[in-house]
Amino acid sequence: REEREWHNARLREENARLRLENRRLRRENRCLFRQALLGPGAGGPNKPAAEPGEEVEVLRARLGQLQEKHRRALQQLRRCRAAGGSEASERNDGELDQLLEEDEEEEDGQPL
Repeated sequence: REEREWHNARLREENARLRLENRRLRRENRCLFRQALLGPGAGGPNKPAAEPGEEVEVLRARLGQLQEKHRRALQQLRRCRAAGGSEASERNDGELDQLLEEDEEEEDGQPL
């Protein structure tokens, strides 16, 4: 029994470490994605450069689409969490809480 408890404690520590690493990688991914969207190569290597104003409008429209998709996904997660009961929510609480917290920060206008 002690061995199982020790093993479970080790697994929990590893799980916590992996969650932190996952968060770090998500932040890094968002940062790289934003740089790719806003940087000079936003059109891609094989796509001819668009007029600056045209490119800005295309990027704004795409950003709006992605934000709406994100908002709908969070609403779906909230509904699933509410309907899933305690067992389903226990498995996803950390990740869902992080997404909801990030969503609230964005709505408040705070940077991530």
